[in-house]
Amino acid sequence: MERREFLTSSAAALGSTAMLLQAAEKLPASERIRVGCIGAAGRGGALVRTFSKSPQADVVTIADLDPGRLASGVDASTKIQGFKPKGVKDFRELIDDNSLDAIVVGTPDHWHAIPTIMACQAGKDVYVEKPDSHNIVEGQTMVAAMRKHKRVIQMGSQHRTTQRLITALEYISTGALGKCLVAKAWESARQGSIGHPPDSDPPKGIDYDFWLGSAPQRPFNVKRFHGNWRWFHDYGTGDLGNDGVHRLDMSMAALNASLKANGEPEVGLPHKVSATGGKWYFDDMQEFPDTLQVNYEFAGTPPRMLTYEMRIWAPYQEYGHSEGSAIFGDKGYIIIGNRSWQAFGPKNKLVAQGEGDSYEGPHVENFLNCIKTRNKPACDLETIGHPASVLCHTGNIAARVGRTLTLNAETETFEGDDDANALRTREEYRKPWELPKV
Repeated sequence: MERREFLTSSAAALGSTAMLLQAAEKLPASERIRVGCIGAAGRGGALVRTFSKSPQADVVTIADLDPGRLASGVDASTKIQGFKPKGVKDFRELIDDNSLDAIVVGTPDHWHAIPTIMACQAGKDVYVEKPDSHNIVEGQTMVAAMRKHKRVIQMGSQHRTTQRLITALEYISTGALGKCLVAKAWESARQGSIGHPPDSDPPKGIDYDFWLGSAPQRPFNVKRFHGNWRWFHDYGTGDLGNDGVHRLDMSMAALNASLKANGEPEVGLPHKVSATGGKWYFDDMQEFPDTLQVNYEFAGTPPRMLTYEMRIWAPYQEYGHSEGSAIFGDKGYIIIGNRSWQAFGPKNKLVAQGEGDSYEGPHVENFLNCIKTRNKPACDLETIGHPASVLCHTGNIAARVGRTLTLNAETETFEGDDDANALRTREEYRKPWELPKV
């Protein structure tokens, strides 16, 4: 496909997204999917609004532990849909509601697995935010529940349904990059310090014990709570799991497209994982690295390599993008950012490019379509979402133990490393929030 064709297809894609944003007329009630949303702010709040806008869905119930956030989510959905969804504190009311078809999980990472598994067991399909879980074993259990109960699960790595990534993969599939051996993903968007505030009492009206869930009992701290939980081992997966999962998944999609174009087998999970870095910049409470490089080596003849770089203190871009993915071949390379992509040939000549946004609307529509057709969604948990999440978990584990790990791709365990294997799950799940058995 020529450069002009890619530009034209990208422009058409932007037009389609704009139409979706403006869509307001709902399908007949008999054709709409009844949805319950867990989480009413942050990514959860964004998903409440996007599902409320969908012609195919009705947001019927919203659950959130924070009364203020719950009221805000209910109000936003009411203004969009024209009717008021029910607001509840306990997500289990959504699981037990037989009138709901699907559950949307827009919670902190440590609350992804348990609601997803319970929803599968209750016969509901699930849209779960990225990464799929707090740890590897949780993700494996989610996949097992999906298989056993024959559920559709879409992970919220919405780049998979953007025309930006779709057209980039189409270009790669022409074989224009040649033989590709190396992929790269990076984060260089500056973030701030969270400081060292003292512990305090939880905000009035918050059931903090419920918010902790399966995580260890600890005193409340405002920086371990809303918005900042992702920086702590008990609840999050650091920026590798927060933003890096998108970049790693995009890199894997592009690398596999290049291999397929040359008639080579796709790579799965890596065989070797190593990491270096740490808390080198910010003097604050964060537990995950602010500076990190992870190398993933994939078995094969020849092997392939994916490198992830994190510099969340950098006030500048890399390859013209603050966050992105790149694939390097012997004929050219491609850079994929959040709003555009550029392909280069010998001597860095620009040979093709495309544009597109990162709005999750098409990803939501893809999920709702697959509920009806029972096809695999664009970011199917088993084949795409969980493997991308495992890349994040293994990178974090390699950084914590400080050595190269050998990963068994079949069992998702580390060969001969008890310390690393101990980090595949929690030391203990605090009752009553034990991981459900499947």
